[in-house]
Amino acid sequence: MTFCPQAVSAPEAPPSKEPPAEVTIRRRAPAGSSTQPCGQFTFKVPQNEGAEPQNILEEIVWYKAKEIEDMKYIMPTERLAMMMKVAPPPRDFIGALRAKAEATGRPGLIAEVKKASPSKGVIQPDFDPAKIAQAYEAGGAACISVLTCAKYFQGSFDNLMAIRKAGVTCPLLCKEFVVEAYQLFKARASGADAVLLIAAVLPNKDLVYLMRAARKIGLQILLEVHSIGELERVLQLELEGTMLGINNRDLQTFNVDLDNSKIILTSTAGQEAKRRGLLFAGESGIFTPAHVSHAQQAGCQAILVGESLVKESDQAEAVRILLS
Repeated sequence: MTFCPQAVSAPEAPPSKEPPAEVTIRRRAPAGSSTQPCGQFTFKVPQNEGAEPQNILEEIVWYKAKEIEDMKYIMPTERLAMMMKVAPPPRDFIGALRAKAEATGRPGLIAEVKKASPSKGVIQPDFDPAKIAQAYEAGGAACISVLTCAKYFQGSFDNLMAIRKAGVTCPLLCKEFVVEAYQLFKARASGADAVLLIAAVLPNKDLVYLMRAARKIGLQILLEVHSIGELERVLQLELEGTMLGINNRDLQTFNVDLDNSKIILTSTAGQEAKRRGLLFAGESGIFTPAHVSHAQQAGCQAILVGESLVKESDQAEAVRILLS
């Protein structure tokens, strides 16, 4: 039998210290096998067999790659480009939040249109996205967030279009799990004024590309961070037309800590972001007026709230109470 000399004689390499990963949410590795030569033999080494997502956000991101392939088949990029040309002009999402905060002395509210979630199931069975958005606007919301993820949140880009066509004047955020520019084009063609990008999912090289693409088609950006490290990383980027969201949910445990906003905003990176005039939105765990005050005291000029509002039968009144 012929042996591969390298396989038996190479000294064992000392353990290397790898730098911390730039992102905490992995992309799915390619499936299949790779061919590895060894002397006169070759072996097929399986790749990605048995790989499982670490948490629900990673599962969603892995699913998106396949979903985007299907979307491109149904709606080619060229057709989206034509739709973007006739879409209503984009509105100032960040400006609307600033104006509302200045006018009311309370954080500007991004109220979320969401039918379901992976953890709660269906939140609002009587779901009419346009009516819910109109109620939010009547109650005093500055902007509207629309979940477009179908499989995990029972959302759709059609909901985004329906809200825009219903005459809602609040700027609209497309809340999608973006991994490709195609999703940005789809958002803009559907009437979005801003889009969510998640730092835990996207390394800086991807963020640079996606943020440039978003700005080019008129979308503002809500860039979400979960930690001081993520904030330090995104502050290296050009943040024109961008606001920052602080998610109070731990991506590993999915526990919520409202003090996360304060921890991040009082850090050196947080102070630098404030000096640069960036707008911050508190996300996750906001259910009561006391929670709104907590976010405001931490330094958030905006808040994003979904479940506690959408589940109510009178969403306009729920918004008024939350902002009281």
